[in-house]
Amino acid sequence: MPRVKDVPGPYRFFFTSFDCSEPPHVHIERESKTCKFWLEPIGLARSHGFSARELKLIRRIIQTHRVIILEAWHEHCG
Repeated sequence: MPRVKDVPGPYRFFFTSFDCSEPPHVHIERESKTCKFWLEPIGLARSHGFSARELKLIRRIIQTHRVIILEAWHEHCG
């Protein structure tokens, strides 16, 4: 699972190879919590364990680093 580098914070942003057939998105995890956000447009696909407040923070991180995340997506998935 390739990790997106240069995104600061306590979260792990990553992609999975079998997801490349889906629209651009990113998986995020911290401890036992996970979520998935679509990137175009940015939207929550699913979440397990994150509070609404933390999801709002994650969305802001994605908005701030969207270009880096999309570049990593296209590098990984072609």
